[in-house]
Amino acid sequence: MPTLLSINNYHYRRGGAEAVFLEQNRLFEQQGWRVAPFAMRHAQNLPTPWSDYFVEEIEFGAEYSALEKLTKIPKVIYSLEARRKLDALLNKVRPHIAHAHNVYHHISPSIFGLLKRRGVPVVLTLHDLKLACPAYKMLTHDGVCERCKGGALHHVMLHRCVKNSLALSGMILLETLVHRALRCYTDHVDRLVTPSRFYLEKLVEWGWERERFVHVPNFVDCAAHRPNYTPGSAFLYFGRLGPEKGVRTLIEAAAAARVPLWIAGSGPEETMLRQHAAQLGADVTFLGYQSGDALHDCVRRARAVVLPSEWYENAPISVLESYALGKPVIGAAIGGIPELIREGQTGATFASGDAAALAAVLRDFADTPAKRLADMGHVARAWVENCFTAERYIERLMHLYSEFGICAWNSRYAW
Repeated sequence: MPTLLSINNYHYRRGGAEAVFLEQNRLFEQQGWRVAPFAMRHAQNLPTPWSDYFVEEIEFGAEYSALEKLTKIPKVIYSLEARRKLDALLNKVRPHIAHAHNVYHHISPSIFGLLKRRGVPVVLTLHDLKLACPAYKMLTHDGVCERCKGGALHHVMLHRCVKNSLALSGMILLETLVHRALRCYTDHVDRLVTPSRFYLEKLVEWGWERERFVHVPNFVDCAAHRPNYTPGSAFLYFGRLGPEKGVRTLIEAAAAARVPLWIAGSGPEETMLRQHAAQLGADVTFLGYQSGDALHDCVRRARAVVLPSEWYENAPISVLESYALGKPVIGAAIGGIPELIREGQTGATFASGDAAALAAVLRDFADTPAKRLADMGHVARAWVENCFTAERYIERLMHLYSEFGICAWNSRYAW
């Protein structure tokens, strides 16, 4: 039986990275693999027999004393505790491969050198741009930012790129300098997985070797998404209400196009967005945070889903979920979004941050006959069923793992 060491900061469904991490674990267990997770202790973690090996919780939203903060800084940058805990786990289980997701700040990349020394191949899925941008997003106070390109890392502190905090930005700068000096990623990670081609090309542009990367798209469980191809009248945005998501631009576009808009989600900009919609007289309904069947019902009743992002999105699973539910997607032409939209077939794109351009697309979709929108929904669903399934996802990973001489025992995918 092959064993997968699966690594991520959190062991519960917190965000997109955690969803991929947990679903990937489930898929490999279904294929007959033994999966040993390694994560941080947290009250919301899912139960696992391996939790005794998890590292102590570090929660940045918690109220730590000044002394506690000082003692946690070394762990954030380079966790010796994580190395000790993982070393003990490796004495208990001998994984054939380690697949990591988000490890920054909690587990830290200190573990990669240990895995290399113990002869365990390491694969890292990149859910953000941390390997290039110390602040993850290539986004700062004045929009998309690539100032650190070429090693000019001082910009992360100069522009206070992390929560507009000089102290936090300085800590992240120090973290990045330490990791690069120790070559945590360059020497100790064997392959890098990118869910979008855009991230692959962007990291190559920033100096990473193309041969280190493999493109493995995200996936969605079509069986769990019952489609409705009949278009409603309202456009829908669902997701976090943060400045990088472009929801303010979407509200302005909906007001200009005079179309109804539903917004499902919560976040730091919610109050401001409600006030902005009221000032513009826009037909906007705030649905609050939605998840599961309730969210699926919102999507099924919509005319189209809109993704108005204003930062380098990776490969939003929300696009694939919308397709699986039978809805076309209108997306900003930024980051990995355009590669998930077939223009005129599964949706449309517009210039990111351009409210007038988005308003024109909304008006066009509002005037499009219902049958045409239903046809787009059918094409979108078929694309997901053919290219973005769990079966295709695990097949791609198995092919990657086979490069390290790993066979998929008890699996339908034998190499």
